[in-house]
Amino acid sequence: MPLVEIRNVTKHYHKGGQTIKPLDGVSLDIERGEFVSLMGSSGTGKSTLLNVIASIDRPDAGSVKIDGVEITSMSRTRLANWRAANIGYIFQTHNLIPVLTAYENVEMPLLLLPLNRSQRRKRIEVALAAVDLLDRADHYPRQMSGGQEQRAGIARAIVAHPKVVVADEPTGDLDPETSAQILNLLKRLNQELNTTLLMVTHDTEAALIADRQFKLVAGQLVEQGVVPA
Repeated sequence: MPLVEIRNVTKHYHKGGQTIKPLDGVSLDIERGEFVSLMGSSGTGKSTLLNVIASIDRPDAGSVKIDGVEITSMSRTRLANWRAANIGYIFQTHNLIPVLTAYENVEMPLLLLPLNRSQRRKRIEVALAAVDLLDRADHYPRQMSGGQEQRAGIARAIVAHPKVVVADEPTGDLDPETSAQILNLLKRLNQELNTTLLMVTHDTEAALIADRQFKLVAGQLVEQGVVPA
């Protein structure tokens, strides 16, 4: 059974008397440990689909199951608790809290889980080590480079051992060299930790690092490199 099962997901918005449908009956399976990339021009609904999978947004129709759990019908309170334990989110702009150290930023998701201080420390140290940032644990965001900030954001996304990690343009604000380092890090986490990853990107070269590449076109998913029968 796929880890992520998306069936006929539709999402629409009303703007100026028009109905905009960024997702129009989208279906997708993602296997456990798979790395999937999602491309598309601006406004095509890439982030909308990401947010639906991350349970930040609800579809207007269709269903999303993660590890057999139907998340589209959960109450807001139950969904918030489920999200904290099962979803990691990597942002384009890092979203680190400026007044907290790298260690404290990475700790944030764990504060929502039933873990004591010792258990939290062990997980934080493992996550920081996984992204080669253990020596920056006591540094504040202003004391880190953009690449180091993004690595701290990645550590925060994986620290709770989520079932799925979603990344929204994780290299969008980085220079080419740092972008390559972050992409290689994501691939390594995918391979070594068997992390299930869904990455949104506008960069075709970045997308190719994934096991499978999809593109959103007119509300529909098209798998790249696959010739229709």
